[in-house]
Amino acid sequence: MNPFSQRPASERTSAWLAQSGLHPLLARLFAARGVQSPDELSLDLKKLLSPADLKNCLSTASLLADILERKESMLVVADYDCDGATACAVAVRGLKMLSEPETPIQFLVPNRFTMGYGLTPEVVELAAQQNPKPKYLITVDNGIASEAGVKRARELGMEVIVTDHHLPGDRLPKACAIVNPNQPGCHFPSKALAGVGVMFYLLVALRAELRKRGKFTNETQPKIEHLLDLVALGTVADVAQLDRNNRILVFNGLKRIRAGICQAGIGALFQAAGRDPRSANTFDLGFAIGPRLNAAGRLADMTLGIRLLLSDNTDQALELAQELDRINRERRVIESGMQEAALAHLAEDQLAGVMTDRTSICLWNPGWHQGVVGIVASRLKERFNRPAIVFAPGEGATGEELRGSGRSLAGFHLRDALDLVSKREPGLILKFGGHAMAAGLTIRKVDFDRFDTLFQQVASELLNDELLERRHIHDGPLALSEFTPEIGDLLAEEIWGQGFPQPIFYGQFEISQQSLMKDKHLRLQLRPLGEGSLNSKPFTGVWFNHTQTLPETAKLAYRLVTDRYQGRARVQLMIEAHDES
Repeated sequence: MNPFSQRPASERTSAWLAQSGLHPLLARLFAARGVQSPDELSLDLKKLLSPADLKNCLSTASLLADILERKESMLVVADYDCDGATACAVAVRGLKMLSEPETPIQFLVPNRFTMGYGLTPEVVELAAQQNPKPKYLITVDNGIASEAGVKRARELGMEVIVTDHHLPGDRLPKACAIVNPNQPGCHFPSKALAGVGVMFYLLVALRAELRKRGKFTNETQPKIEHLLDLVALGTVADVAQLDRNNRILVFNGLKRIRAGICQAGIGALFQAAGRDPRSANTFDLGFAIGPRLNAAGRLADMTLGIRLLLSDNTDQALELAQELDRINRERRVIESGMQEAALAHLAEDQLAGVMTDRTSICLWNPGWHQGVVGIVASRLKERFNRPAIVFAPGEGATGEELRGSGRSLAGFHLRDALDLVSKREPGLILKFGGHAMAAGLTIRKVDFDRFDTLFQQVASELLNDELLERRHIHDGPLALSEFTPEIGDLLAEEIWGQGFPQPIFYGQFEISQQSLMKDKHLRLQLRPLGEGSLNSKPFTGVWFNHTQTLPETAKLAYRLVTDRYQGRARVQLMIEAHDES
C-alpha cells in the first residue's frame, strides 16, 4: 500500500461551496474535510450549539445564580496545562463579570510535582485553608474522576461543582453538579469541547439565567464573548477536535486577537513570542503561544500563567510573559536532553533487535523531568509512529513511584488501552486518566517492566499493520497559478487543527539547490513540474529537522505559506515528506 494518498473530496460539494462564494481552492479543501453544504460555512456565534443541550448546564447555571445572589465564596480549582489555565481565567473573569464586587472568587492550581492531577484530597485540604474558606469548589478541566476529592470536600463542609471534558471512570464523583459533554446520558452533539469550552458554555447559561431573573437586560448584560480569545487558545493548545462548534469558538477568539482587543496577557504572549497578533492563526496558538503558557505548569507553577491571563496591566503582563518565555527556553533544553537519551536507548534496543517487533514504546530514566515527559512521548510517537509512554520519578510518599504521560496514534484509544491493562492486572496502575490520544498514569517503579510487557501485549492486540504504517494524507496538487502569497494568506486565515487538518499539497519538483541551515534543516530551491511550468520561477523550500539531500526531481508533500521579509511577501514551501516510490 502506498503510504501517500489524497484526501477524497466530492466534486459536486466542492462546486456547490464555490458557487456560494467560497474560493475554489478552499471549496475543495472544505469538501475534503466533511463540509457538506454552504450552510455550514458560517462561523457566526449565533450558530453555536445551545447550552440547553449540554447535560446539567442549565440546572448548574441556576445553582450558580443562587450562589451569586447569596454572595457565597467560590474557589476555582484548575488543571496545570494550557486548557486548565485558560479555563480558570475564563471562570474567574466570567464569574466576576456576573457577580457583585464583594463576592469572594479565588482560584487554586495544584502543583503537578507534589499534588498530582485533579481534585485530590490533598488539594481539597489546601482549598479549605484559603481565606475566606470557600463554600463551593468549581473544578475546571478536571474533577470527573475525583471521587475521593469530592468526598473529602463534603467532609470539610464544601460542595463541588465539576466542569470537565475528560472521559469518566466507572463511577462519577458525588458532586452537587457535573457539566461534562462526555458524561453518561449527555447528548450534546459536540463531544470535543475542551475544558475551557465547557466553562464558557456554563457562563453563557449563567448569564441567561441571571437575565431571566432580571439582573441584566440584553443591552446591559456583561460581554462574555470578550473571553473568546482565552477559549480559542485553550481549545487549540489542548488539541481538541475542531468540529464546527469548536471552529466557531476558535474563529471568534482569533477575530478578537487580530483586532487587537484581546486580554493583556495574550497580547503579551504574542509579543514575547515575536508573533504579530494582527495575523494570528491557529498555528500561532498551538506552537508559539500555548507552549509558553504550558511551560509554567511543566517546570514551575501554573499560578504564574493564570496570573498573566488575569492581568489587565500591560506592563505587568509583559513582565510575566517574558518570564514564561524564559521558562519555555529552559524547557526546550531539558526536553532536548531527554529526547537524546531516549533515542540513544531506543537505538541500542534497535541494534539488539528488541524494537523490531514492538508496537509500543515505554521508557523511564531516573534523571528525567516530570513536567516534560508528555512532550518527549509526543516526539517519540511522531518519530516511530508507535504509541509512546514516557515516565519520570514521581513525588510519592516513598519516592518509589513513576509518573508517565502517553501519546497515541489514530485508531488506538490510549485511555481504553490503559483501562484494559488495569483490568487484566488490578493494582498495577495506581491511577490513570485521559483521552484517546493522550493520557497520564502513575505506577510503582518496581512494576515498570511488568507494565511495559502488558501494555505491549494490549498494543499488539489492538494495532494492526495498517495503523502502524506511517500514512501521508494530502490534498493533491496545486495549480501553478496558486503558488502565490495571496493563497498563502488565504490558507493562514482559516481555522485548521485536529480533525480539520491544515492543508498539505503534493506534487513533483525540480530541485536546483540544496543546503543545510544550522546543520539540521534542509533548505531548497525548487520549481514545480507540470503543465505550464517550463518557465516558472523557483521557490524556496524548507524541511525542518531533515538533513538528507533529495534527488534532482522529487515528489514532495508540502504546506504553502507566505513568508514576509523586509516588507516583501514571498511563497515558501514547508516540506513534510518525500515520496520515494
